[in-house]
Amino acid sequence: MPNRSLDIRKYVAIISIIILLVMTVLDVSLVNVALPVIGNEFNVSESSTVWLVTIYQLIIVMLLLPLASIGDQFSYRRNFIIGLVVFTIGSGLCAMSQNFTFLLISRGIQAIGGAGVMSVNVALTRIIYPRNILGRGLALNAMFISIATAAGPSLAGWIMSISTWHWLFLINLPFGILAFFIGIKTLPPNPNPPANPHLDWQGSFLNVLFFGMLFYSLGNITDPGLFYICLAMLAVALLVGFFYVRKEFRSQRPMFPIDLFRIRLYSTSILTSTSSFIAQNLTMIALPFLFLSVLKFSELNTGLVMTPWPLATMIVSPLAARWIEKHNAAFTAAFGMLIFMTGLITLVFVPIEANEWDIIWRMALCGIGFGFFQTPNNIVMVMATPVERTGAAGGMQSTARLTGQTFGSTLVSIIFALIVSVKLSVTVCLWIALFFAIIACIFSIDRGKQIIKRHVTLES
Repeated sequence: MPNRSLDIRKYVAIISIIILLVMTVLDVSLVNVALPVIGNEFNVSESSTVWLVTIYQLIIVMLLLPLASIGDQFSYRRNFIIGLVVFTIGSGLCAMSQNFTFLLISRGIQAIGGAGVMSVNVALTRIIYPRNILGRGLALNAMFISIATAAGPSLAGWIMSISTWHWLFLINLPFGILAFFIGIKTLPPNPNPPANPHLDWQGSFLNVLFFGMLFYSLGNITDPGLFYICLAMLAVALLVGFFYVRKEFRSQRPMFPIDLFRIRLYSTSILTSTSSFIAQNLTMIALPFLFLSVLKFSELNTGLVMTPWPLATMIVSPLAARWIEKHNAAFTAAFGMLIFMTGLITLVFVPIEANEWDIIWRMALCGIGFGFFQTPNNIVMVMATPVERTGAAGGMQSTARLTGQTFGSTLVSIIFALIVSVKLSVTVCLWIALFFAIIACIFSIDRGKQIIKRHVTLES
């Protein structure tokens, strides 16, 4: 009976993780929709308002690996709880903001909490779920992320239609409190904590400096007024990155997981993940321009035809999780990429007279492909690493996703700056997305072969 109670408590713990995942994902889409309203209220320019999104993403990517390392060294549970509290307090401060500067600072506090949660959610999921059904746990996370992504714009519109933008942040408070009480009672401790934990302050500083300058320069390099500053900053970031990686080579438990990159299955998984998110972001950012400017859809219809993608991913992810319990996860990811590539090709050749239904099935096809890819890809990445390094692996997984998304959005900005025709710009974006999807598919096939070799070696 005690063991059964323990199992029930561990499974209840996943509720806390899911609540925070939904909160952090929803927060991005809710704020995106509210940017014009917030900008008008505080009388700030569009470029200044966008900093509410930029600072959130920038701080998260700067802190992911240091916080993941702290989780590995000390406690995933503590990281998560502290991150949850900071995120919830930051949400309350955002709702209380009376001027734009205070809102921007509060948004940064919120991001620090979000980084704390995101740095260890994969590690906690791996501890909670038994190995044979870990895929279901990761699929459940992916499903709720897809629900939050799909529902975000509509929820934001509904909230602002009946109240003010402050409620976009206030809704986090009751869920944050609920997740806190569930998490503090049920989240498990680290299974194999190191005997002599220590925090690498120098590595943390270099990591923050490298990723901060890298992503800021990439995100603003298409701005003519900032081009040379961003170019210089990018050069400095690469120099800092060189010294950072060289230092990590000498570390026994590196913050930037050099030791994990020596595992071929893990390193190819990171490259696969980065390539897939470049392809996804290129597509998701470019397509609204096609729908609005070329196909002449309304704003409402544009939002509706974008929804089938995350909706299909949400439905397919649990099916993919069940499938990989008995089949090769990497080959399943490759199959998903093939479907995704097929969807991209149908979008490249979409007729100029296409209606909403012509787009919906194409978007659903992309979503089905990504659903079959995402969970198997995550499970291969997680299972390729030792349990005691799950925090670093999860932090790097999130970093790879953000890196892919940033490169994807930067490529869209560059292409639209160079090509005047909207239709041609979108087409070029889709072809480049297809190129990165092919890379992800090839890497997935290679990983499938590696997994087969591993099984053969273990059996012999």
